[in-house]
Amino acid sequence: MPLPPSARAAVVMLAAGEGRRSGHHTNKVLLPLAGRGVFTWSIESARRLATVTHTVLVIREEDRETVTATLDREVAGPEVEVVVGGDSRHSSEWQALQALAPMIEADEIDVVVIHDAARPLAVTTMFASVIEAALEHGGAIPVRDQGHLTALGEGDQPPDRVVAVQTPQAFRAQPLLEAYRLAHADGFVGTDTASCMERYTDVPVLCVDGDAGNIKITFPEDLFLAERLLAKADWDLSGRQRHRRESAMSHLRDLIPHGDRP
Repeated sequence: MPLPPSARAAVVMLAAGEGRRSGHHTNKVLLPLAGRGVFTWSIESARRLATVTHTVLVIREEDRETVTATLDREVAGPEVEVVVGGDSRHSSEWQALQALAPMIEADEIDVVVIHDAARPLAVTTMFASVIEAALEHGGAIPVRDQGHLTALGEGDQPPDRVVAVQTPQAFRAQPLLEAYRLAHADGFVGTDTASCMERYTDVPVLCVDGDAGNIKITFPEDLFLAERLLAKADWDLSGRQRHRRESAMSHLRDLIPHGDRP
């Protein structure tokens, strides 16, 4: 279904990780990608939706000066609220939800979207897809089929297939806030947003199609792959140029060792 014109979504961009595996001392989301900061790509992609009325960027305190300068230089439109994160993904999400709490309690936000800023190539249509599903069902996460698993020895057989969970993930705002309040009271730390929702609510979480191009910048070669993908496709992050993206993904798969392909 199309997004209702009255729907209001807040997007939380998580950018407080250290990213040591990227091979840089600098926070990986601050590294340049095709001429701009990694974290700015997904902010712009999400904010193409009129539904997105508020953006929260969760950062490390030591990155504040660089983040502020990058936002001023590269991100147009409404102000991005900057919040200092915690010592885990879960605590960073909690900090963002506390910043949004007054608007959620005033019924000014219907859906909260949580996204890893280290996934710069998430297209606008993916943000729209999870918001639509969250409005209709309560929650949504994008997944990619990773194929079959093979048992290498005796013992229990593995599941037939395995999926990779991506972001953005979207949830109805009020149940999400309540779940994180309960988790905070219990001292529970979830592995991702969906795990906290599943523990503290009965809100159904729908799996929607992920995207092979929605890669996460984790290792040094991931920046190279993202650069090549952007250059090869001349990628329009609105998601309209699907045929060009498929061509680019064919090229991307040629660059990735078989066992590591998305």
